[in-house]
Amino acid sequence: MKAFWNGKTIAESDKTIVIENNHYFPPETVNKRYLENSDTHTVCPWKGVASYYHINVDGKKNKDAAWYYPQPKPMAKDICNYVAFWKGVSIKKK
Repeated sequence: MKAFWNGKTIAESDKTIVIENNHYFPPETVNKRYLENSDTHTVCPWKGVASYYHINVDGKKNKDAAWYYPQPKPMAKDICNYVAFWKGVSIKKK
C-alpha cells in the first residue's frame, strides 16, 4: 500500500494492518521528513490515546492528517507506533 499527499509518497508498505478501514503503516515505512509533531491527542475506547502528526509537503501543511498510538491498550498492541492517515491523504495499492 502507498500513502501519498500533494504529489509525494508519505508511506509505502506491503505489511499494513487494517483496522476500521484504516491502513496502519509500520513506522519504518513512513517518510518522517514529511511529518511534524502535533499537540493533538484523541482517545479511542479500545485502542487508547492517539497522537498526531501534521504532514508538510513543499510548504503545504495538512494539519493532524496522520495519527499513531505510542502506548496502545492491550487489544491494539499490534499497531504500536504504526501510522494511519486521513484528511485527503490517498491510500492505494502499490
